[in-house]
Amino acid sequence: MKIFVLALPILLISSHLFGQIDSTDFKKLDFTGDFRFRIEHDWNSINAQGVKRMDRSRLRYRLRFGLNYTLDKYSSFGARIRSGNINDQQGPHVTIGGGTGEFSLVQLGFERLFYKYKKGKFSGWIGKNDIPLKKLNELFWNDNVFPEGIGATYQFFHDSSKKLSHASINLGHFIVKSNNQSFAKDSYLQMGQLNLKIWQDRINFFPAVYVFRNIGNIPDLKQTYTIDYSILHLGGNVEILRSPKVSLGIEYYHNVENYAQQDSIAAQLKDQKSGFVISAKYGALKEKGDWSFHLYYAYLEKFAIVDYFAQNDWVRWDYASVGAAGARISNFKGIEIRLGYAIKEKFNLILRSYVVEELVSSGNFKENGSRIRLDLNIGF
Repeated sequence: MKIFVLALPILLISSHLFGQIDSTDFKKLDFTGDFRFRIEHDWNSINAQGVKRMDRSRLRYRLRFGLNYTLDKYSSFGARIRSGNINDQQGPHVTIGGGTGEFSLVQLGFERLFYKYKKGKFSGWIGKNDIPLKKLNELFWNDNVFPEGIGATYQFFHDSSKKLSHASINLGHFIVKSNNQSFAKDSYLQMGQLNLKIWQDRINFFPAVYVFRNIGNIPDLKQTYTIDYSILHLGGNVEILRSPKVSLGIEYYHNVENYAQQDSIAAQLKDQKSGFVISAKYGALKEKGDWSFHLYYAYLEKFAIVDYFAQNDWVRWDYASVGAAGARISNFKGIEIRLGYAIKEKFNLILRSYVVEELVSSGNFKENGSRIRLDLNIGF
């Protein structure tokens, strides 16, 4: 019944479109989708009380299906559904055998639902869609988190023959939680980012500012207090070679908020507000037989990011103990090693391995963990 209720709007929209459009208009309708199968193992993990977590092995999968319809040369709208717990914005994966009953049904939910307008150098959307954010990884913002609100991009120019080859600005106002009062009382994120490229797009610099207001310390309305974040982001990467593709990147985050008077925050965490990620990448998975190799080092203090909007890949720390679905992966340092192989276009294997340690312990011991994943990804 839940699957039927969630899928019904897409079926009705599709039926209406099929009834209204002719063979020429049908070309304006574009379907997308992908499937992932994952093998995952966690080991060597200790919690804040010094107790070793049981090793864990899981088989998982993810399915996404979307449509986009072009209304005219300026306007379009789109929607996409995904598998996974609809209360967990970070986690679209389903664990085989992990349901609430024997062979229980799989939840589906909308992760995108938006109207988009594009004219000349301007593009913008309203609804629920990709965040307009240039980034090199998911350590600040998870690719599976689709904010709700307004996003916009203005591209001043792009000419690879010039020394300054690209300049654009990304803006957004996203409502995390409406509190049914004035807009200022909402939990929200406002962002602004400048995206600059030079030397035929080979050097990219993308500074940004993120203002989070009235954000719960725990997701899913389980918060015991709210705090603000004002995060400065300095990011950049250099493309050393184009064939094969070789690049180096760094992203730095600093939260300028002062938590000295925030009594709810543990004293040892009040100044934990900075972090960085260094990356080196080789290759790209575009055609059959392509290989890629990525290496990341992350050092992210507790309040350098909002942990439950960031990645949930590196370790198995979460908010399950308080009944929330989100991951709590900040206050850590660690490495990721990633190896990829393209079986053919949009069909690849990616092996990822992680080793992570907590920076400042919330108990008597520092948490840690090791994880390895093998993903089979198929796009269609």
